[in-house]
Amino acid sequence: MTSSRAITWALGLWVFVLVVYAGMSLSHPRGSQTLVVFGNVVQCIVPLVANAGLLLNAGTPYWRRNIFWMLIALSCTLWMIGQFQWTYYEVYLHKPFPGLYPGDVIMFLHGIPLMAALTLQPHRKREELHARLGYLDFSLLLTWWTFIYVFFVLPWIYAAPTLAQYNHNYNLVANTQNAVIVAGLVALLLQSKSAWKTVYAHLLGASALYMLISFGIHIQNAAGEYYTGSLYDLPLISVFFWFALAGLNAYLNRTHLDAALVDDGFSSGRDSPSNVQVWSNRLAMAAVISLPILALFSLHFDGGVPEVRDFRLITTMVAALPLAALIFVRSHFAEADRARLLVQSEQALENLKRLQAQLVQTEKLVSLGQLAAGAAHEINNPLAAILGFSDLLADDEALPEKVRSTASKIREQARRTKTLVGNLLSFARQVPAERTLLDINTVVGNAVQLRALDLRSSTTRIEQRLESVLPGVRGDGNQLMQVFFNLISNAVDAMEAHKGGVLTIKTMRDRGNVVVLFSDTGPGIKEPHRVFDPFYTTKPVGKGTGLGLSICFGIVQEHNGKILCYNRQEGGAVFRVELPAVLAALPARELQQLTTQGSNPRKQN
Repeated sequence: MTSSRAITWALGLWVFVLVVYAGMSLSHPRGSQTLVVFGNVVQCIVPLVANAGLLLNAGTPYWRRNIFWMLIALSCTLWMIGQFQWTYYEVYLHKPFPGLYPGDVIMFLHGIPLMAALTLQPHRKREELHARLGYLDFSLLLTWWTFIYVFFVLPWIYAAPTLAQYNHNYNLVANTQNAVIVAGLVALLLQSKSAWKTVYAHLLGASALYMLISFGIHIQNAAGEYYTGSLYDLPLISVFFWFALAGLNAYLNRTHLDAALVDDGFSSGRDSPSNVQVWSNRLAMAAVISLPILALFSLHFDGGVPEVRDFRLITTMVAALPLAALIFVRSHFAEADRARLLVQSEQALENLKRLQAQLVQTEKLVSLGQLAAGAAHEINNPLAAILGFSDLLADDEALPEKVRSTASKIREQARRTKTLVGNLLSFARQVPAERTLLDINTVVGNAVQLRALDLRSSTTRIEQRLESVLPGVRGDGNQLMQVFFNLISNAVDAMEAHKGGVLTIKTMRDRGNVVVLFSDTGPGIKEPHRVFDPFYTTKPVGKGTGLGLSICFGIVQEHNGKILCYNRQEGGAVFRVELPAVLAALPARELQQLTTQGSNPRKQN
């Protein structure tokens, strides 16, 4: 069903119910049992219609937005429960609803969830509401308004029963509550834009209509003109259909609500994270201040009725305990959250400083890498000449055997130098990831060659125990060499700071995976479960940023592999890299080439 058709059906149902209700009201006399039953049943059903439209929006990924719509639906549900009381008396007991009735508090409190919903301000780009503080804020709001109701209304039931004064005070606090809701919706309407402005406009229209019809019904009820099933109920029924329409419209335009979110303005200074929930702080302040003010009011301006004054003083003292407890608990949780946010802010600042230092160092390394690449290219030219002339000398049978042997050694070392230069260029250049069939032993050997150039301590050595026959691995050789080089460098640095040691690199096959183990004899790792977290490092300031292992983790994940870290029982750390093998997908010739390349395990000091 298209959006326009859904809206048309909703409006059609709205008009149909109003027409039927008006027809019943005009065709049946006042006091008719049929009209009473019909009016009560319809007024019990229309809040359910409103909830059906509102709760369409309660299944979004945004918890705060879901709570917004659920609270509005709860408001309609409380009103329906209040209407059940009217139905019980007028339909089941066949009695008029009593004038002095304590159950009116349910009808009064139906506005509290709506007020709490408005404070969520779902149109703003903001972190999700902390559920614990949200429940406390709602409890504080509910407790305070309940106290206001008990203070102003209930004395005229229990202390000095007076119907006129009871109705006057009830209407006063109920109308005040409705006005607060309308004012809050006006404020949200002015702050929002596009799709959210439409949502708030519908809610404002329904709430304003309810405020006006509630005020009118109170006047008519005091004059004895109101009765269930009268035409005065038509605007009241329209309120709930309007709420349903607001929910349906929001659901149909849910894709536009995210685009219409408004920034909180933290960066521009309009708001700050500390006053996102400023309304709850002001409510707590109002609750605390209202207690002594209302107590003084009951002492000096209570109309000379001692029973009412005593009732209100006792109510104030009783309400002080739960209000103070809620404020204390909320302050405690708020302080705990502030402390947590402060720690997170300090960590974020420290990480930012590290990142800035790393960016500066990266710029230096980029320049150095460009120089190294240029130098490597220049080295390749004389190396090519050395290789060419050494080949001529080694293959010239006219030369003495000693000269030819010396030329072969020169050729061997020149080729080794050319391989190292090629590895440096491959490691340094930035190229797009290219997945090819790799021999993991070759990648490990290249990484070891690069790192062995910088072994500063004779007490630190690297041993390779490479399995001769391994299946191939599909991946990017440059990225995997970066992973292995980083793991080797971390192990060597840790052992050199610990008076040397041995790094053993072992390759093997484990079921459908090729496994590379990096086992060192260093001091081990204090928190193995955190080593892959960004910015986590145990090196001194300026020696590391904590990004290397995090990058390694991401590269291995992109290759559909796993990387694990744990400490050995005999001391030292172990890094285990698992990569999926592609043995079954390799042609026989290609597999033979890969295994031939990796069949010469080396030990290098």
